[in-house]
Amino acid sequence: MNWNKGTRQVHRWLSVVFPVAVIVNMIVIAQGQYVAWVGLLAVAPLALLLPTGLYLFALPYVTRWRGGRATG
Repeated sequence: MNWNKGTRQVHRWLSVVFPVAVIVNMIVIAQGQYVAWVGLLAVAPLALLLPTGLYLFALPYVTRWRGGRATG
């Protein structure tokens, strides 16, 4: 598996984990048992989604700029 495919897989799995963390966060808030670390459950995947998403967004442009062919 090359770097691009690995980044795509990580981004896909993080995009699955993020809504689950948000749902858990909402359930805990609805129960009135909110603690700070539960809020961080949703922020952690989001913080990792940002760099992987930016990398995947820029990938075709950088590849074209270098004169290569996009792979993935």
